Amino acid sequence: MADSNLPDPRFYEHLGPVSLGELAALTGARLADPAQADRAVLGVAILSRAGPQTVAFLTDRRHAGAVRPDTGACFVGERDAGLLPAGCVGLITPAPQAAYAIAAERLCRPRRWTGGPAVHPTATLEDGVVLAQGVVVGAGAAIGAGTYLAPGVVIGPGVQIGRDCQIGANAVIGFALIGDRVKILAGAVVGEAGFGATLGSRGIIDVPQLGRVILQDGVTLGAGTTVDRGAWDDTVIGENTKIDNLVQIGHNVVVGRNCVLASQTGISGSVVIGDGCQLGGRVGVADHLTVGPGVRLAAAAGVISNVPAGAVWGGTPARPVRRWLRETAWLSRMAGRRGGEEA
Repeated sequence: MADSNLPDPRFYEHLGPVSLGELAALTGARLADPAQADRAVLGVAILSRAGPQTVAFLTDRRHAGAVRPDTGACFVGERDAGLLPAGCVGLITPAPQAAYAIAAERLCRPRRWTGGPAVHPTATLEDGVVLAQGVVVGAGAAIGAGTYLAPGVVIGPGVQIGRDCQIGANAVIGFALIGDRVKILAGAVVGEAGFGATLGSRGIIDVPQLGRVILQDGVTLGAGTTVDRGAWDDTVIGENTKIDNLVQIGHNVVVGRNCVLASQTGISGSVVIGDGCQLGGRVGVADHLTVGPGVRLAAAAGVISNVPAGAVWGGTPARPVRRWLRETAWLSRMAGRRGGEEA
């Protein structure tokens, strides 16, 4: 990002500065130091990225050590306010993440489509780009030489696409940086908001997703596949990884190089998958897990714990494949024994 403390300006419009007093009134928070009401911030940030001109949030005191000493302000619960560094202004609220979400919408918004020609005058197309009927290209987008866009493709503002790519019919791409020789098949959606929600005073509210998607060189995305942009950090698909039709990649996921993901696989948010992994059809991986390099997961495996490098797992919950097969065979034998009560 151009500024590590703010979302990428190619994709997001920054609406600050906004005073802490205004944010307190907007979110229903209480300033721990009312004398700081006129202090202004430019944007929101997660704890690890917050700086003097941003406001973050803290919901779990176990993460208090991640609050950087130069963080400008932080939404925080009453009992955790004393954990903030001396220079960080506390905004006291029973729902810090919900307050952060409200502040994020005030301080930052995705760049919007504007009226005008289908290809925006500020878009850059190198020689040899082919646009089929009905293609739309947003402001500030850039497309490399030799790339083909099929009918109905929509390229959002600021999107960067490399050379010799193929974008299938009705694919929609936003908030993304895409390398060379990437194939995105028909109906795929790249860069929509990840699934982030939290409980506020008026019920469940969406948490703004302010990251990007990065597709490295040689990636293939199948028809109908979706890759969500990061909540803050990027969602990344590594070089030469091949993803089948109807796969879901959640926000903040990092998939390594030369991986293969078969159809109907679902990867939850903030999962890290190492290089050279193979995931069979309908594999599901729970959030915030690590799948080590060279792992193979059998079809329909349900992964709820970290998987060590080079392992071969199957079943639900997923475990080493030999153990899973032995257990399955044992259950089959027990079910087939005579003399017991039968259904």
